[in-house]
Amino acid sequence: MTLPPEFSLIARHFRPLAGPGALDLTDDAAVLAPPPGRELVLAADAMVAGIHFLPDDPPETIGRKLLRTNLSDLAAMGATPLGYLMTVALPRGLPEGWLAAYAGGLADDQREFGIVLLGGDTVSTPGPISLSLTILGHVAPGAALRRDGARPGDEIWVSGSIGDGTLGLGVLQGHFPADAGGFLADRYRLPRPRLGLGLALAGLARAAMDVSDGLVQDLGHLCRAGGCGAVLRAAQVPLSAEARALLRAEPALLARILTGGDDYELLFAAAPEDAGGVRARAVACGVAVSRIGHFVPGEAVVTVRDGAGAPLDPGQGGWSHF
Repeated sequence: MTLPPEFSLIARHFRPLAGPGALDLTDDAAVLAPPPGRELVLAADAMVAGIHFLPDDPPETIGRKLLRTNLSDLAAMGATPLGYLMTVALPRGLPEGWLAAYAGGLADDQREFGIVLLGGDTVSTPGPISLSLTILGHVAPGAALRRDGARPGDEIWVSGSIGDGTLGLGVLQGHFPADAGGFLADRYRLPRPRLGLGLALAGLARAAMDVSDGLVQDLGHLCRAGGCGAVLRAAQVPLSAEARALLRAEPALLARILTGGDDYELLFAAAPEDAGGVRARAVACGVAVSRIGHFVPGEAVVTVRDGAGAPLDPGQGGWSHF
Protein backbone atom coordinates (compact mmCIF):
# COMPACT_ATOMS: atom_id res chain seq x y z
CA MET A 1 0.00 0.00 0.00
CA THR A 2 1.31 3.44 -0.92
CA LEU A 3 1.71 5.84 1.98
CA PRO A 4 -0.10 9.21 1.85
CA PRO A 5 2.31 12.07 1.03
CA GLU A 6 2.47 13.32 4.64
CA PHE A 7 3.34 9.89 6.04
CA SER A 8 5.85 9.25 3.29
CA LEU A 9 7.55 12.56 4.10
CA ILE A 10 7.64 11.69 7.82
CA ALA A 11 9.07 8.27 7.09
CA ARG A 12 11.86 9.70 4.92
CA HIS A 13 12.95 12.65 7.01
CA PHE A 14 11.75 12.34 10.61
CA ARG A 15 11.57 8.62 11.40
CA PRO A 16 15.41 8.40 11.37
CA LEU A 17 15.41 11.02 14.16
CA ALA A 18 12.97 9.15 16.41
CA GLY A 19 13.89 7.48 19.69
CA PRO A 20 12.32 4.42 21.36
CA GLY A 21 9.52 6.35 23.06
CA ALA A 22 8.36 7.68 19.68
CA LEU A 23 7.00 4.23 18.69
CA ASP A 24 8.54 4.65 15.23
CA LEU A 25 6.28 7.70 14.70
CA THR A 26 3.41 5.39 13.78
CA ASP A 27 1.10 6.24 16.71
CA ASP A 28 -0.67 9.42 17.75
CA ALA A 29 1.51 9.97 20.82
CA ALA A 30 4.77 8.91 22.41
CA VAL A 31 5.10 6.75 25.50
CA LEU A 32 7.89 7.87 27.80
CA ALA A 33 8.95 7.13 31.36
CA PRO A 34 11.20 9.70 33.06
CA PRO A 35 14.30 8.36 34.79
CA PRO A 36 13.46 7.02 38.26
CA GLY A 37 13.40 9.63 41.00
CA ARG A 38 13.55 12.61 38.61
CA GLU A 39 11.14 15.46 37.85
CA LEU A 40 10.21 16.41 34.29
CA VAL A 41 11.07 19.85 32.92
CA LEU A 42 9.20 21.01 29.81
CA ALA A 43 9.66 24.06 27.59
CA ALA A 44 8.37 25.17 24.17
CA ASP A 45 9.48 27.70 21.56
CA ALA A 46 8.30 28.64 18.09
CA MET A 47 10.16 30.14 15.12
CA VAL A 48 8.65 31.82 12.05
CA ALA A 49 10.53 32.66 8.86
CA GLY A 50 11.27 36.36 8.56
CA ILE A 51 10.86 36.90 12.29
CA HIS A 52 13.06 34.38 14.12
CA PHE A 53 15.28 33.39 11.22
CA LEU A 54 16.05 34.80 7.80
CA PRO A 55 14.15 33.18 4.91
CA ASP A 56 17.43 32.43 3.11
CA ASP A 57 19.20 30.93 6.13
CA PRO A 58 20.59 27.47 5.37
CA PRO A 59 17.87 24.96 6.34
CA GLU A 60 20.37 22.77 8.21
CA THR A 61 21.00 25.66 10.61
CA ILE A 62 17.29 26.45 11.10
CA GLY A 63 16.45 23.08 12.64
CA ARG A 64 19.53 23.25 14.83
CA LYS A 65 18.65 26.75 16.05
CA LEU A 66 15.12 25.62 16.91
CA LEU A 67 16.48 22.72 18.95
CA ARG A 68 19.24 24.75 20.58
CA THR A 69 17.01 27.58 21.75
CA ASN A 70 14.90 24.98 23.55
CA LEU A 71 17.98 23.26 24.94
CA SER A 72 19.01 26.66 26.29
CA ASP A 73 15.76 26.77 28.29
CA LEU A 74 16.69 23.41 29.83
CA ALA A 75 20.19 24.71 30.58
CA ALA A 76 18.68 27.67 32.43
CA MET A 77 16.74 25.22 34.62
CA GLY A 78 19.76 23.00 35.26
CA ALA A 79 18.01 20.14 33.44
CA THR A 80 19.27 17.17 31.42
CA PRO A 81 17.71 16.75 27.93
CA LEU A 82 15.43 13.78 27.33
CA GLY A 83 13.52 14.23 24.05
CA TYR A 84 11.38 16.61 22.02
CA LEU A 85 8.14 17.00 20.06
CA MET A 86 8.10 19.13 16.92
CA THR A 87 5.47 20.71 14.67
CA VAL A 88 6.47 21.77 11.18
CA ALA A 89 4.21 23.99 9.02
CA LEU A 90 5.58 24.24 5.47
CA PRO A 91 4.36 26.14 2.39
CA ARG A 92 3.19 23.93 -0.45
CA GLY A 93 5.83 23.54 -3.13
CA LEU A 94 8.79 23.86 -0.76
CA PRO A 95 11.56 21.73 -2.28
CA GLU A 96 12.01 18.43 -0.47
CA GLY A 97 15.73 19.11 -0.43
CA TRP A 98 15.04 21.91 2.05
CA LEU A 99 13.38 19.46 4.42
CA ALA A 100 16.14 16.90 3.98
CA ALA A 101 18.75 19.50 4.96
CA TYR A 102 16.60 20.68 7.87
CA ALA A 103 16.30 17.11 9.21
CA GLY A 104 20.01 16.53 8.61
CA GLY A 105 20.87 19.47 10.84
CA LEU A 106 18.62 18.10 13.56
CA ALA A 107 20.32 14.71 13.28
CA ASP A 108 23.73 16.34 13.81
CA ASP A 109 22.56 18.11 16.96
CA GLN A 110 20.75 15.06 18.29
CA ARG A 111 24.08 13.25 18.25
CA GLU A 112 25.87 16.20 19.83
CA PHE A 113 23.40 16.74 22.67
CA GLY A 114 22.15 13.20 23.24
CA ILE A 115 18.47 13.80 22.51
CA VAL A 116 15.83 12.17 20.27
CA LEU A 117 12.61 13.09 18.49
CA LEU A 118 9.50 11.72 20.20
CA GLY A 119 6.77 12.87 17.81
CA GLY A 120 4.92 15.89 16.50
CA ASP A 121 2.97 17.01 13.45
CA THR A 122 3.61 18.08 9.87
CA VAL A 123 1.17 20.41 8.10
CA SER A 124 1.01 22.80 5.17
CA THR A 125 0.52 26.55 5.48
CA PRO A 126 -0.20 29.42 3.06
CA GLY A 127 2.11 31.58 5.13
CA PRO A 128 5.83 31.47 5.88
CA ILE A 129 7.58 28.44 7.33
CA SER A 130 6.46 28.06 10.97
CA LEU A 131 8.18 25.71 13.39
CA SER A 132 7.43 24.76 16.99
CA LEU A 133 9.33 22.51 19.37
CA THR A 134 8.49 21.25 22.85
CA ILE A 135 11.44 19.87 24.76
CA LEU A 136 11.50 17.54 27.74
CA GLY A 137 14.24 17.27 30.32
CA HIS A 138 14.65 16.06 33.87
CA VAL A 139 16.12 17.22 37.19
CA ALA A 140 16.47 15.92 40.71
CA PRO A 141 13.36 16.71 42.78
CA GLY A 142 13.40 20.35 43.87
CA ALA A 143 16.72 21.05 42.10
CA ALA A 144 15.46 23.04 39.09
CA LEU A 145 16.98 26.51 38.81
CA ARG A 146 14.29 29.20 39.00
CA ARG A 147 14.02 32.88 38.16
CA ASP A 148 12.71 33.97 41.55
CA GLY A 149 15.68 33.52 43.88
CA ALA A 150 17.77 36.69 43.42
CA ARG A 151 18.15 38.84 46.54
CA PRO A 152 19.76 42.25 47.21
CA GLY A 153 23.52 41.82 47.54
CA ASP A 154 23.68 38.86 45.15
CA GLU A 155 26.05 39.23 42.22
CA ILE A 156 24.97 39.10 38.58
CA TRP A 157 26.83 36.65 36.37
CA VAL A 158 26.64 35.82 32.68
CA SER A 159 28.28 33.10 30.61
CA GLY A 160 30.13 33.45 27.32
CA SER A 161 29.89 36.74 25.45
CA ILE A 162 26.99 39.11 24.88
CA GLY A 163 25.88 40.84 21.69
CA ASP A 164 27.17 38.34 19.16
CA GLY A 165 23.68 37.16 18.16
CA THR A 166 22.23 40.58 17.40
CA LEU A 167 25.42 41.73 15.68
CA GLY A 168 25.45 38.54 13.63
CA LEU A 169 21.92 39.31 12.45
CA GLY A 170 23.13 42.78 11.48
CA VAL A 171 25.98 41.29 9.50
CA LEU A 172 23.61 38.95 7.62
CA GLN A 173 21.26 41.87 6.89
CA GLY A 174 24.15 43.91 5.47
CA HIS A 175 24.15 46.55 8.22
CA PHE A 176 27.73 45.81 9.31
CA PRO A 177 30.83 44.60 7.48
CA ALA A 178 31.12 40.84 7.13
CA ASP A 179 33.05 39.45 10.09
CA ALA A 180 36.19 37.43 9.53
CA GLY A 181 35.42 33.73 9.48
CA GLY A 182 31.69 34.36 9.85
CA PHE A 183 31.89 34.16 13.66
CA LEU A 184 29.04 36.58 14.41
CA ALA A 185 26.74 35.16 11.74
CA ASP A 186 27.39 31.69 13.12
CA ARG A 187 26.56 32.87 16.63
CA TYR A 188 23.20 34.17 15.37
CA ARG A 189 22.36 31.01 13.45
CA LEU A 190 23.69 28.47 15.95
CA PRO A 191 23.34 29.36 19.64
CA ARG A 192 25.49 27.49 22.19
CA PRO A 193 23.18 26.07 24.87
CA ARG A 194 25.14 25.99 28.15
CA LEU A 195 23.82 22.65 29.37
CA GLY A 196 26.95 21.65 31.28
CA LEU A 197 27.11 24.96 33.12
CA GLY A 198 23.41 24.82 33.99
CA LEU A 199 23.89 21.41 35.56
CA ALA A 200 27.00 22.60 37.40
CA LEU A 201 25.20 25.61 38.91
CA ALA A 202 22.64 23.46 40.71
CA GLY A 203 22.77 24.28 44.43
CA LEU A 204 24.94 27.34 43.77
CA ALA A 205 23.02 29.78 41.57
CA ARG A 206 20.10 31.40 43.39
CA ALA A 207 18.26 32.33 40.18
CA ALA A 208 18.88 31.77 36.50
CA MET A 209 17.50 32.18 32.99
CA ASP A 210 18.92 32.35 29.50
CA VAL A 211 19.47 35.58 27.59
CA SER A 212 17.13 35.41 24.62
CA ASP A 213 15.30 38.74 24.56
CA GLY A 214 18.21 41.04 25.43
CA LEU A 215 20.48 41.28 28.47
CA VAL A 216 18.81 44.32 30.05
CA GLN A 217 15.28 43.03 29.47
CA ASP A 218 16.05 39.54 30.75
CA LEU A 219 17.82 40.91 33.81
CA GLY A 220 14.61 42.83 34.45
CA HIS A 221 12.75 39.50 34.45
CA LEU A 222 15.04 38.23 37.23
CA CYS A 223 14.44 41.46 39.15
CA ARG A 224 10.67 41.20 38.92
CA ALA A 225 10.70 37.54 39.93
CA GLY A 226 12.98 38.28 42.88
CA GLY A 227 11.36 41.54 43.98
CA CYS A 228 14.53 43.64 43.74
CA GLY A 229 16.47 45.95 41.43
CA ALA A 230 19.82 45.57 39.70
CA VAL A 231 22.89 47.59 38.76
CA LEU A 232 24.48 46.44 35.50
CA ARG A 233 28.08 47.49 34.82
CA ALA A 234 28.30 47.88 31.04
CA ALA A 235 32.11 47.84 31.02
CA GLN A 236 32.09 44.39 32.65
CA VAL A 237 29.75 42.79 30.10
CA PRO A 238 31.88 40.21 28.23
CA LEU A 239 32.32 40.80 24.50
CA SER A 240 33.90 38.71 21.80
CA ALA A 241 36.85 40.11 19.85
CA GLU A 242 34.55 40.48 16.84
CA ALA A 243 31.95 42.44 18.81
CA ARG A 244 34.66 44.69 20.30
CA ALA A 245 35.95 45.48 16.82
CA LEU A 246 32.51 46.61 15.66
CA LEU A 247 31.98 48.58 18.88
CA ARG A 248 35.27 50.44 18.45
CA ALA A 249 34.21 51.47 14.96
CA GLU A 250 30.66 52.37 16.04
CA PRO A 251 30.37 53.14 19.81
CA ALA A 252 26.58 53.62 19.55
CA LEU A 253 26.30 49.85 19.06
CA LEU A 254 26.62 49.39 22.82
CA ALA A 255 22.87 49.91 23.23
CA ARG A 256 22.17 47.18 20.66
CA ILE A 257 24.62 44.83 22.35
CA LEU A 258 22.93 45.29 25.73
CA THR A 259 19.38 44.94 24.41
CA GLY A 260 19.52 43.00 21.14
CA GLY A 261 18.98 39.42 22.29
CA ASP A 262 19.66 36.08 20.57
CA ASP A 263 22.65 35.36 22.82
CA TYR A 264 21.29 32.27 24.65
CA GLU A 265 23.90 32.64 27.37
CA LEU A 266 23.08 31.92 31.00
CA LEU A 267 22.28 34.88 33.26
CA PHE A 268 22.29 34.03 36.94
CA ALA A 269 22.51 35.27 40.51
CA ALA A 270 24.93 34.00 43.14
CA ALA A 271 25.94 35.09 46.61
CA PRO A 272 29.24 37.02 46.79
CA GLU A 273 30.82 34.33 48.96
CA ASP A 274 30.14 31.77 46.21
CA ALA A 275 32.15 33.59 43.53
CA GLY A 276 35.04 31.14 43.83
CA GLY A 277 32.72 28.18 43.49
CA VAL A 278 31.04 29.68 40.43
CA ARG A 279 34.38 30.22 38.72
CA ALA A 280 35.64 26.75 39.60
CA ARG A 281 32.55 25.03 38.22
CA ALA A 282 32.63 27.17 35.08
CA VAL A 283 36.28 26.27 34.49
CA ALA A 284 35.42 22.60 34.91
CA CYS A 285 32.73 23.02 32.21
CA GLY A 286 35.03 24.94 29.87
CA VAL A 287 32.70 27.96 29.82
CA ALA A 288 33.81 31.50 30.62
CA VAL A 289 31.70 33.44 33.15
CA SER A 290 31.78 37.12 34.12
CA ARG A 291 30.43 39.18 37.02
CA ILE A 292 28.56 42.12 35.53
CA GLY A 293 26.79 43.78 38.46
CA HIS A 294 24.71 43.18 41.55
CA PHE A 295 21.14 43.15 42.79
CA VAL A 296 19.91 45.99 45.02
CA PRO A 297 16.87 46.66 47.23
CA GLY A 298 13.92 48.49 45.74
CA GLU A 299 11.79 48.39 42.64
CA ALA A 300 12.45 45.92 39.84
CA VAL A 301 14.47 48.39 37.78
CA VAL A 302 17.73 47.73 35.95
CA THR A 303 20.18 50.64 36.20
CA VAL A 304 22.99 50.51 33.64
CA ARG A 305 26.24 52.30 34.51
CA ASP A 306 29.26 53.00 32.33
CA GLY A 307 32.91 52.41 33.25
CA ALA A 308 33.02 55.59 35.36
CA GLY A 309 29.87 54.67 37.26
CA ALA A 310 27.65 57.21 35.51
CA PRO A 311 24.11 56.18 34.46
CA LEU A 312 23.84 54.98 30.88
CA ASP A 313 20.55 54.84 28.98
CA PRO A 314 20.41 51.77 26.69
CA GLY A 315 16.95 52.76 25.42
CA GLN A 316 13.81 50.69 25.67
CA GLY A 317 15.14 47.84 23.58
CA GLY A 318 14.62 44.15 24.03
CA TRP A 319 12.76 41.63 21.94
CA SER A 320 8.98 41.77 21.98
CA HIS A 321 7.02 38.64 21.03
CA PHE A 322 4.04 40.74 19.90
